[in-house]
Amino acid sequence: MARYVELAFNIPLNQTFTYLLPEETEVPEAGLIGCRAEASFGRKKLTGWIMAERDSLPEGLDSSKVKALTRLVDSQPLFDHDYGDFARWLAHFYLCSPGEALSAMLPGGRREKELPAMGIEDDPGIHAAVTLTADQDRAVGTITREKGPYFYLQGPTGSGKTEVFLQCAERVIDRGEGVIYLVPEIALTHQMVDSLRQRFKGSMALLHSHLTPSQRLKEWNRIRKGEARFVLGARSAVFAPLEKLGLIILDEEHEGSYKAGSTPRYHARQVAMYRCRKAGARLIMGSATPSLEAWHGMEEGAIVPVKLTERVGGGEFPRIRLVDMRKEKSLFSEELIREITRVTGEGNQVILFLNRRGFSYNYACHSCGYEMVCRNCSIPMTYHKNKGGMVCHYCGYKAPPPGACPDCGSLDAGWSGFGTEQVEEEMIRLFPQLKTVRLDRDSTGKKGAGKKVIEQFRKGEFHVLLGTQMVAKGLNFPKVKLVGIVLADTTLNMPDFRAPERTFALITQVSGRAGRYSAGGEVLIQTYRPEADALALAASYDQETFYRRERESRLMFAFPPANRIYRLVFRSRKEADAQRACEKAAAMMEHAGEKDLLGPSECPLAVVANNHRWHLIIRSDQFNQTHDRIAWCRDTIDLPSSVYMEIDVDPQSIM
Repeated sequence: MARYVELAFNIPLNQTFTYLLPEETEVPEAGLIGCRAEASFGRKKLTGWIMAERDSLPEGLDSSKVKALTRLVDSQPLFDHDYGDFARWLAHFYLCSPGEALSAMLPGGRREKELPAMGIEDDPGIHAAVTLTADQDRAVGTITREKGPYFYLQGPTGSGKTEVFLQCAERVIDRGEGVIYLVPEIALTHQMVDSLRQRFKGSMALLHSHLTPSQRLKEWNRIRKGEARFVLGARSAVFAPLEKLGLIILDEEHEGSYKAGSTPRYHARQVAMYRCRKAGARLIMGSATPSLEAWHGMEEGAIVPVKLTERVGGGEFPRIRLVDMRKEKSLFSEELIREITRVTGEGNQVILFLNRRGFSYNYACHSCGYEMVCRNCSIPMTYHKNKGGMVCHYCGYKAPPPGACPDCGSLDAGWSGFGTEQVEEEMIRLFPQLKTVRLDRDSTGKKGAGKKVIEQFRKGEFHVLLGTQMVAKGLNFPKVKLVGIVLADTTLNMPDFRAPERTFALITQVSGRAGRYSAGGEVLIQTYRPEADALALAASYDQETFYRRERESRLMFAFPPANRIYRLVFRSRKEADAQRACEKAAAMMEHAGEKDLLGPSECPLAVVANNHRWHLIIRSDQFNQTHDRIAWCRDTIDLPSSVYMEIDVDPQSIM
């Protein structure tokens, strides 16, 4: 009797496809569901995932038109029926195809490969709190006793949240259940890996994008077999196939990197909530600066708040001061220069933070007004002095720096704005006696370069660590007494409703690097907008006022957490096609009953990689109804082949 399978492919078609199973196929003992298979699709050969087996064809399908599978890729399934249901939920919630969901969830390797030995130096902060403080002990007790299922461990930087997480994890593992520990970036895990491997005695697995597909497959199968019950990783580790899930930990919950930037545009927090609800497990989120959505959830009683109040390493919270740069004449204020001199003279270290890499980010002509933007994107080119050229940070296009205005030939043209390269150059000019090291994406291109810089700074081989967001979180340096935020306005000036929240969180997190193990830490925030709430309230440690005012502002404009929002983006190399498609979708949604539409309009980043971008934002207090209407629009809208439609549920950016 003929047998058939349903395959899901990583393509934007919301369906599965029926194929004939060749008689000679060797079927795994565990069955075919969850195995990858290769099959002809049009003129191509694609690899898909078997979602179902069947003994007969779907009604109306002609057997003569059903192709046979080319071959099975796996000898054993990568997932089971329940995990297939998980993929269907992800596809439904984030409005993508089952194959697109599975592509994000599963490893892509064809054969297993061992992970290399790590050999990472221990971080003293990991072991600082072996004996719990009374504060930490209360937190562990609350999390283990209360019913939950969602908890939020809120405490300032250095208050010992990591040890509370791990104590809770050990209790879960001791009763035979599994733990997923999520961190926002894999760069943060290198300090933890060796310590956690020792702590969990061979039962730890790593899942993150820096592993090769074959290494990910090896770790995936260890988890599937029950050999690893503690999974550490970045965003995609939330999909780890633990059979008995007891706990998910979401460290630094506020971080935007928990939101995927491509289809499916899932948020690890939402996925973790779903998994914990289905498995009867607990979710512990944690941060010094909760997202506004999480803070709202605590206020409304949907999330149990658990608070830490004191630093465990003996340190005190640093004194934070705002410096008005409207009165200064150079990159560094006189006050910052004085403090760098004082702190390094006392044998301590300095962290300088600027959330912009490169040397200068704007080339303009003062004669004709010409501005140099990327030829592929509507974005100014950034001058990278070390590379000797202009670079687009979105598509990677490079160009030589102009000697004169390309439009009018005037010599009255040049760069303005500054990035980490220019700050580094200024540091060397002002403080030639100090050893300064830069930590950003440009300086850590080689594998292991970032880890090496961090270890050298911890050992005291450098006086000053200068960097972008890579220095803002998860790093503990006992000798850092001064943090200088060279310019706090870069995130604040972004045309996005979340800009104040991101700025507040970033300032608070960076400030937390100072004085973690001793008193006398100082933070200087240089800004042209010292009156801005996000800066003034961060400097005064007044979270309650900031969150209250920010929520009131969001309520006024019907943005989250008051409402949910969706974003539909239409991109095409033909601007008119993108615009018409967006206008068509807006008309369809309005006809379906959606009233609160923003747009259609050009995206703030109107052109990226030669694609013109138009978007439609939908605000709604009826999530399910709006979700169904967007699904209907996706399935029925007739778009030209030149247009691609992106759907973002709960977008974290509207750029």
